[in-house]
Amino acid sequence: MKHLRIIISAMACAATLGMAGCSSPPTNAQIGTGVGAVAGGVVGDAVFGGTLGTIGGAAAGALIGNEVGKNSDRNRRGY
Repeated sequence: MKHLRIIISAMACAATLGMAGCSSPPTNAQIGTGVGAVAGGVVGDAVFGGTLGTIGGAAAGALIGNEVGKNSDRNRRGY
C-alpha cells in the first residue's frame, strides 16, 4: 500500500509540473492522458498487484484517456 501511495504521488507531481510548464491551456487529450494514466495505475495495481500491474494499467489508461480526450476535442471543434 505504501508503494501505491508513492507511485500516485509521483504521477501527480509529474502531471502538475508538466501542465504548469505549458504556455497554453491543456487540450482534452492531454488531460485525458494524465487522468487515464493515474486511474489506470490505481486499477492495474488493485486488479493485478505489483509493479507490472501498475505500469501496465497506467499505460492502458493513458492510451484510453488520450483517445477519449481526442474525441472530445474533435467534437468541440465540430469535426
